[in-house]
Amino acid sequence: MSQSHSHSILLTPLIVNLRISLPYHFNYPETIDRRANSIVMSKNDLNFEVIGCAMRVHSALGPGLLESTYEACLCHELKQVGLNVLRQKPIPLVYKEIQLEIGYRIDLLVEDQLILEIKAVERIDDIHLAQLLTYLKLSNCTQGLVLNFNVASMKNGIKRVVNNHQSL
Repeated sequence: MSQSHSHSILLTPLIVNLRISLPYHFNYPETIDRRANSIVMSKNDLNFEVIGCAMRVHSALGPGLLESTYEACLCHELKQVGLNVLRQKPIPLVYKEIQLEIGYRIDLLVEDQLILEIKAVERIDDIHLAQLLTYLKLSNCTQGLVLNFNVASMKNGIKRVVNNHQSL
């Protein structure tokens, strides 16, 4: 009896890993945008998929590395599941009808709608949330995630920010 119990312990992680590594379209219902030939998903599904990718990156690398390392690995992971991702996307500021390149950059923009601000800090502070809110306002996106990889458990390093106000 103890032998069969040890087999189930060994098989459980394998089953979990197989489900996690399946392509996006095996995990969630979606619709196909025939014009763009891409998967269209709800914002909640997109958040769920991104957080899953972040957890896989954190599980593989652990805390203690540079933000740029996590950014590059998360970008790769997101592309592996079929998501459209832009890295270090500049955000111009429009002032009195003049577009100014001030130096604002989105770490990762997923599916042209979700901004990811990557951190490797002791804790997420209000300044990090304010930074993401500024990016949301400048980009006309409505939601974003601050992802802090310098934590023991990734679930403690995720903060969601929603912009329900007018853009700048």
